[in-house]
Amino acid sequence: MSLESESGLPGDVLPGVLSESLHAELVAFRRDLHMHPELGNQEFRTTAAIKERLEKAGLRPRVLATGTGLVCDIGVKEGERPDVPVLALRADIDALPIPDTKADCPYRSTVPDRAHACGHDMHTTIVLGTGLVLADLHEKGLLTRPVRLIFQPAEEVLPGGALGAIEDGVLNGVGRILAVHCDPRVDAGRVGLRHGPITSACDRLEVLLDGPGGHTARPHLTTDLVTAAARVAVDVPALIARRVDTRVGLALTWGRIESGHAPNVVPQHAELSGTVRCLDLEAWRQAPDIVHAAIDEVATMHRAKSEINYVRGVPPVVNDKGSAELLRRAMAARRGRDSVESTEQSLGGEDFSWYLEHVPGAMARLGVRCPGERTVRDLHQGDFDADEHAITVGVEMFTAAVCLDRMPDAEE
Repeated sequence: MSLESESGLPGDVLPGVLSESLHAELVAFRRDLHMHPELGNQEFRTTAAIKERLEKAGLRPRVLATGTGLVCDIGVKEGERPDVPVLALRADIDALPIPDTKADCPYRSTVPDRAHACGHDMHTTIVLGTGLVLADLHEKGLLTRPVRLIFQPAEEVLPGGALGAIEDGVLNGVGRILAVHCDPRVDAGRVGLRHGPITSACDRLEVLLDGPGGHTARPHLTTDLVTAAARVAVDVPALIARRVDTRVGLALTWGRIESGHAPNVVPQHAELSGTVRCLDLEAWRQAPDIVHAAIDEVATMHRAKSEINYVRGVPPVVNDKGSAELLRRAMAARRGRDSVESTEQSLGGEDFSWYLEHVPGAMARLGVRCPGERTVRDLHQGDFDADEHAITVGVEMFTAAVCLDRMPDAEE
């Protein structure tokens, strides 16, 4: 598949191919981030490393008001408003509080119980690399539209660092925003795309149950909180599933249940915590009331007092059709139509969704699996790793998107 057939231009007019030397530099940059992971709102070293490299390229990044994360414009004169809407590229920069369990890996995490196990080091490196390529194109007079790089902190911290970044003005003047997320189920060299929702809403739920305890020989004089907690754990998800259309995918899954200290004592306190996930935006808005009602019903049935802490997380990422199509065209222009595959909506949450509440945009699933590898290194697992060829793929897709976004949509 030639570039001309996708973009309407000869292939040599579409710039932004990554050089071998820059690829090698970006691999080294990614590995350095991988070795020094930082949790949400603590990404000071990461922020400094990104800032230093952007400034070396002659750019003027601005650290966000929170003290971590950056925003950087390319093709916009300082103090001036661009004549056309800005195309934004977003990366998340934080890591996870889990140990890196990779064996014999020279760039494994050097920080105990911290790991880039979701690929944010890849996302960051790709947007940085794209910025360096675009800065070079701008110097040569080949960048025809303004671009904004957003390096966002705290994606893994509900309700997500995107809200703080938006409050700091990163979307001012933006007409479209694009992002990628690593997908270890897809081979490097390919991306997964879909129109409409590509992730789910995700909220956090904590339930506290209380009641008079006592001796297990006289449970009738107590509130049997162990049984009450067990019924909440089992019955509430079932009730929720029957109170909404099953197609909206509203699901409560518990991750922790705790009560009691002795085998012959009925406890006075029990705790449960978990996540509420939902495929549908409108059902997500109704979810707190539905969950509250179900918990109260079950707790009351067992004479337990309930206290519910429902923490709003993120809505679904809903890909704008035009933006998803732009990414498809960009990827096809670089690597052919067969490099793009359809993908399903996942039950994972992503705070990129908050940007899409304000401007159209899309997220692509970036293949990071080594072709031919049978073992899937899943996200949020300590042995997660990525085929670093995907760095080149991501940079070249984004640079192509920048070039193609100024053109009318190519006819199929």
